[in-house]
Amino acid sequence: MKLLLDTHVLLWWLADDTRLGRRARELIADPAHDVLVSAVSLWEIAVKVRVGKLEASLADISAALQNNGFLRLGLEDTHLRALMALPLHHRDPFDHLLMAQAVAEGAVFCSDDVNMEKYGVRMIAAA
Repeated sequence: MKLLLDTHVLLWWLADDTRLGRRARELIADPAHDVLVSAVSLWEIAVKVRVGKLEASLADISAALQNNGFLRLGLEDTHLRALMALPLHHRDPFDHLLMAQAVAEGAVFCSDDVNMEKYGVRMIAAA
C-alpha cells in the first residue's frame, strides 16, 4: 500500500505523539508499505516555523525521513491536474495539494482532519 501522510501525522510520528492511533502507527511502521511524505508538507512546516506557529528543524526532519525509509514526493503536473478536479469545501491550499497528490499517486491519505472526508479521497484515520 502507498500511504501519504498529512503534515500533522508526520509530525506526530516523528514526535512519537500519543495522538497517532495504533492502526495508523502500525501501517506507517510496516516495511511492506511505501510511506510518502510530500514536499507540500515540508513547505507547510517551513511556513509555520517562519511565522512562529511551530518549532522544528527541517534538517532534523529530512534526516528522520531518510532514517525511517519514507519516500519524498515532489509536486508534479499530474498532482496539479488532480487538484483542479477537487471540489472546494474549505480553503487550505496545503490540504488540497496533499489530497490531490494522494489521488494522483493512488495512495491512501492518512489524516485526522475531518474536512478531508468531504472530498471522497481514500483515507485512513490517524487517531
